[in-house]
Amino acid sequence: MATLWNKGFSATEKVENFTVGNDRVLDMKLAAYDVRGSKAHIEMLHSIGLLEKKELETLGAGLDRIAESIAAGDFRVEDDVEDIHSQIELMLTREFGEAGKKIHAGRSRNDQVMLDIKLFLRDELKTTRDEMLHLFATLQGLSEKHRETLLPGYTHGQTAMPSSFGMWFGAYAEALAEDMFMLGGAYRVINRNPLGSAAGYGNSFPLDREMTSVLLGFDGPVYNSIAAQMGRGKAERCAASAIGAVALTLNKFASDCCMYMCPNFGFISFPDDLTTGSSIMPHKKNPDVWETVRGRCNRILACENEISMLCSNMPHGYHRDYQMLKDILFPALEMTHGCLQMTDYMLGYISVNENILDNPLYDYLFTVEEVNRRVLAGTPFREAYVQVGKETANGTFRYSGAGGRPRKASDLGHSHIGSVGNLCNDKISALMEKASDWELK
Repeated sequence: MATLWNKGFSATEKVENFTVGNDRVLDMKLAAYDVRGSKAHIEMLHSIGLLEKKELETLGAGLDRIAESIAAGDFRVEDDVEDIHSQIELMLTREFGEAGKKIHAGRSRNDQVMLDIKLFLRDELKTTRDEMLHLFATLQGLSEKHRETLLPGYTHGQTAMPSSFGMWFGAYAEALAEDMFMLGGAYRVINRNPLGSAAGYGNSFPLDREMTSVLLGFDGPVYNSIAAQMGRGKAERCAASAIGAVALTLNKFASDCCMYMCPNFGFISFPDDLTTGSSIMPHKKNPDVWETVRGRCNRILACENEISMLCSNMPHGYHRDYQMLKDILFPALEMTHGCLQMTDYMLGYISVNENILDNPLYDYLFTVEEVNRRVLAGTPFREAYVQVGKETANGTFRYSGAGGRPRKASDLGHSHIGSVGNLCNDKISALMEKASDWELK
């Protein structure tokens, strides 16, 4: 197998298969970024006199052709070539001879791979950002549409206090805004340039690392070369932590939907073609989509811990263990995109039950409202609490507010920030705007 580090002898096929693993497949996601990084690198090499103008132009044209083949799906790593980095350099050398061999000057495969991963993760986080913003808008729209529709609130799995669909949808919108801060934080950690740190100790060429940072849209270089190499694993863990926050939000929402779809609740429903049936029970409408979202989000949540465990006992510098990070993180990123998109898609077809509280199961939903009503009329809180508690125990409790039992959210008279009568969706939108205002180079 052709390798960049080959010294004249080859590992056995057994060792190659064990150490390379699934890299050749996963690395295809990095091919376009490798070309982009190489283009910036050769511009910098020309600026410091390591490439002639003609060499820069021919290598640049060659890299452009490789980029086109990647975009068209025609690029592949040959059977006897180790990875995309070796393949791209080999293609340039075949076409341009000695000029192609110069492309690796001033960099190691360590900083080359880390650069590719950071460029890839930047785009992945920006895509995730766009998907989150779309889902956020959907949730905000549903919150406004159903702001008056009452919904039982639960604590400990028991009927607690009146809520609303507006509050429920809006809660998950605000949770996404908080998750967006996590995503932006990960982006800022990732958006620093490792190129030029080589194997972690720099080199004797007068590399212009500020130049490549500008060309590649980074905030700046990771200044210390050792720190740049220690970023391997940190970048992946930050990304995993950010998508883990999103996954936790989606996991809880999916769990709510599974419960609310149950006929014992009957709070929400979806068209038949978005649910599945049973092979034996003709009445079943199973929430398979939401169960799959929930399960995949659990797998995404495990990703950060798996990365942390993989990276936890290595001294600084590169170690082959890092190769396994792609196996952990790349599938989790794919699952994150899928869960965000499917959640948004399903919400386009959700129906809410507007008459839930007609069920006598929810007669005691307004006990706190009755306690508060009596307090406002002059009864001390603890005395009002005991009165309503006794009425509940002996089955005589009735909400006695003016106008009788509330029929819509505005009947409750809640006015404080974050209550059913004051959802603050405009403020939540402003929060999301602030959270998502991170660099999009």
